[in-house]
Amino acid sequence: MTAGRDAPHWPSAATTVVGIIGDPVAHSLSPLLHNAAFAALGLDWVSVGFAVAPGRAAAALEGMRALRVAGLSVTMPHKSDVAALVDERTAVAERLGAVNCVTRRGEVLLGHNTDGEGLVASLRHGAGFDPAGRRALVVGAGGAGRAAVLALAEAGASEVVVVNRSADRAAIAAALAGPVGRVGTPADAADADLVVEATPVGMDGVADDAVPLVDPAGLGAGQLAVDLVYRPAQTAWLAAAAANGAAVLGGLGMLVHQAAAIVAAWTGRDAPVAAMWRAATEVLDGP
Repeated sequence: MTAGRDAPHWPSAATTVVGIIGDPVAHSLSPLLHNAAFAALGLDWVSVGFAVAPGRAAAALEGMRALRVAGLSVTMPHKSDVAALVDERTAVAERLGAVNCVTRRGEVLLGHNTDGEGLVASLRHGAGFDPAGRRALVVGAGGAGRAAVLALAEAGASEVVVVNRSADRAAIAAALAGPVGRVGTPADAADADLVVEATPVGMDGVADDAVPLVDPAGLGAGQLAVDLVYRPAQTAWLAAAAANGAAVLGGLGMLVHQAAAIVAAWTGRDAPVAAMWRAATEVLDGP
């Protein structure tokens, strides 16, 4: 680590501050991941969590300018509000109408969305799976689902099918994939190379009786099942898919890789993914 990070009075007034805004935010692993990256890069930067109540995103961004905060990661419920409030948006953030990363450039706030980028990187690095030319099915049309649909289409998937309880929302998500996107039914999972569970079903704190739209009993050998939930590391849905012969991948990789993309956007440096992964797994595997 740098001398600054080793100093007895670190962080100091010279330390570059970034953070995450959300409500709730105390559970977030983002500061841990960011700080692991900064330590590995030898940067005098620090990341902290800011609890920002719903409807207060505008005040948070003004505070970012006033306090010279270099960057913010954005989580629920602020992604859509921040997208509407930043000065500029990347093409991905514009299409999604959601921002998970803000970078301050002087007084200009640039919004980006790295969620889909994180998913594709996780597929490639965690499962050796390249979406190009493959058939994908995404369950869920919320923020995570829409990011997955757009990213998979941009990565060259031959088809991106969206399954959602609301047909209208499914159509909006499928449209992000352009000509390769369409609304489907759970039965379409049987023909997919990749099935992405992008709903909160199975997440710690979600009712145990929540029923997934796609039955994992219908998945099997030759298919990759991905659950974007990372707590627990393996959901009941993933465990059932694995028992039926499908390859499986949990959501931690997406979390780490989207955070790595955020670190790169803030610092202009390649993020140390291995160090970030170690930090995440040490916490999740701990007592």
